[in-house]
Amino acid sequence: SGAPRCHSNGARGGGGWRPGGLVVAGLLSSVPGGAREKMFRRSLDNRDAQTRQLQDAVTNVEKHFGELCQIFAAYVRKTARLRDKADLLVNEINVYASTETPNLKQGLKNFADEFAKLQDYRQAEVERLEAKVIEPLKAYGTIVKMKREDLNATLVARNREAKQLTQLERTRQRNPSDRHVIAETELQRATMDATRTTRHLEETIDNFEKQKIKDIKNIFSEFITIEMLFHGKALEVYTAAYQNIQKIDEDEDLEVFRNSLYPPNYSSRLDIVRANSKSPLQRPLSTKCVSGTGQISTCRPRKDQPAEDDDEEELDITEDET
Repeated sequence: SGAPRCHSNGARGGGGWRPGGLVVAGLLSSVPGGAREKMFRRSLDNRDAQTRQLQDAVTNVEKHFGELCQIFAAYVRKTARLRDKADLLVNEINVYASTETPNLKQGLKNFADEFAKLQDYRQAEVERLEAKVIEPLKAYGTIVKMKREDLNATLVARNREAKQLTQLERTRQRNPSDRHVIAETELQRATMDATRTTRHLEETIDNFEKQKIKDIKNIFSEFITIEMLFHGKALEVYTAAYQNIQKIDEDEDLEVFRNSLYPPNYSSRLDIVRANSKSPLQRPLSTKCVSGTGQISTCRPRKDQPAEDDDEEELDITEDET
């Protein structure tokens, strides 16, 4: 459905209202001159009341539709700025994820992908709000201008009719006994003008009110529909993003991190402390022994332990002596 089309004129439906005091040419033509002038004056007064009503309706719409348009436009701009900030967040998450351990890296990238998808939906939300809400409200600037033109035309016709009526009344006052001198044709023409102008004004008021209500329903219905569509999609995306974060294996990544701290075959200080804390009986031999065939090998002291006697000769112990 596109933006509502507005019509300043058109055929009136059966539900249109017709205020009291409507003047029809056939009725006035059968009324005597003086009474006819009074009815004509009453018709002008009624038309003045209708004109003021239409003026108030147009002014009210011009004021409040203008305010609504500005506020909705600000709402859309805020949504667009939120989309831009979210795009920056997606980029930063991807940059950070590239520096992390495998599981955390994959989880963050999946989260960023879902969050980026959400911004595509937000962009669609912005475009739809502009087309379905902002533009129809902006169109009322033109509609109000057209209604004011209708009002001006009505006022011009009303002033012309009032002037003709005043002239007829003055003529009758100057010649109270000579009614045939009054221009009946002018009076009938004024009566026809009054009938046409009154009917046109009633149709204008009726159509304007009917179109305004219809447009308001359309605009706000579109707004709610657009927001519901976005938030429905947002719930799906947020659910998927949440699941991706929860799937991150903390233990596996922690193991990867711990392994990255030490090179291969590296003994930690804890292992060294544990080894040195063992009792003398549990310690491994501190000398390096090389065995030969049929005899006990000689042993040399470790380099980190000073020999008791550097000049002491090595003793060979044979099997016979044992």
